[in-house]
Amino acid sequence: MAKVLMTTVAAVALMVGSAQFPAFAQEKLKIGVITTLSGPAAVLGQQLRNGFQLAVKDLGGKLGGREVEVIVQDDELKPDVAVSKAKALIDRDKVDFVVGPVFSNVLVAIMKPVTEGGTILISPNAGTSNFAGKECNANFFVTSYQNDQIHEVMGKYATDAGLKKLFIMAPNYPAGKDSLAGVKRFYKGELADEVYVPLGQLDYSAELSKIAASDADGVFVFLPGGMGVNFVKQFRQAGLADKVKFLSAFTVDESTLPAQKEAALGLLGGANWAPDLDNAQNKKFVAGYEKEYGGAVPASYAFQAYDAALLIDGALKKTAGKTDNKDALIAAMKSAPFASLRGKFKFGNNHYPIQDFYQVKVVQVGDKYATSIDKKVFTDYQDPYAKDCAMK
Repeated sequence: MAKVLMTTVAAVALMVGSAQFPAFAQEKLKIGVITTLSGPAAVLGQQLRNGFQLAVKDLGGKLGGREVEVIVQDDELKPDVAVSKAKALIDRDKVDFVVGPVFSNVLVAIMKPVTEGGTILISPNAGTSNFAGKECNANFFVTSYQNDQIHEVMGKYATDAGLKKLFIMAPNYPAGKDSLAGVKRFYKGELADEVYVPLGQLDYSAELSKIAASDADGVFVFLPGGMGVNFVKQFRQAGLADKVKFLSAFTVDESTLPAQKEAALGLLGGANWAPDLDNAQNKKFVAGYEKEYGGAVPASYAFQAYDAALLIDGALKKTAGKTDNKDALIAAMKSAPFASLRGKFKFGNNHYPIQDFYQVKVVQVGDKYATSIDKKVFTDYQDPYAKDCAMK
């Protein structure tokens, strides 16, 4: 009788165990990616999406040991559309993480819908000043930068280069305002003009006339995607490239250079990374991206999204793949348990990176165009808003 009872108990235990284990093993980690895949800025969103998906592929389709399902949504560069799709990812798809977006106006719109229920939002590009300071959020992490910082590189360059009069221009949205605030924080000369254009503007004839008439010896522009493609071509055609020093951020990079080509040669930008950053992991990433995506050179949008996947993978390894204990997950993410493609990296108290920044120059490599590191400008630099964040 005892033998029969033990056999029965063992059989029940085996059935319970076998019923439970497959359910756990088959439970996929769900990640929603919100990015811009429509209009002139679509190339930026494609880089972000591609970088994240490449990382998942390189990690064998698993993050932290769990099979991954990536759900990609196009925000169309419309905040209201982004909110609707973010809510669907949370409420319908039950995602564990949301990764995105490219643009800061979209980030501002989706922050509350994504994070208020405890879902973690990771931005691989947009990094507005408000969320770096007083509105910092425990459920929000940034793998890129605080918006001002890339532009501060060029403000410092303009001062160090002795430029006396600088014309500055950006789109009229949160990142554009952060951009010019960053330039002005380090530029000590005279401002010829400070101009904000509509997001998505493609014709710059009026602004080029202003630059020509301003007597400025330098111009700084932040014009991402198709905006930058058109501006650089029109800047060259107007004959200003030989008269005015060109400084920029996200205007000449790997997302715009395939269209700008020789028109962008020699132009300067600020960056936290470049394809030729000299470390073995980055070299492997660049070669893998070019192979996977038809020879395209990755831009910062791709590398920062790749890092977002590495961050999730590292954090989940510390939590044994679990996402239900949010405090434990946030603690794991804060310690940044991954090797960033940029090399040295850690999160500040506001969950924005502390990292190095560079001056980069557009070069030609074979039949391709890319940015190349010219010199390091800032070392272990934390954004100026972190002091206003209450998180420790």
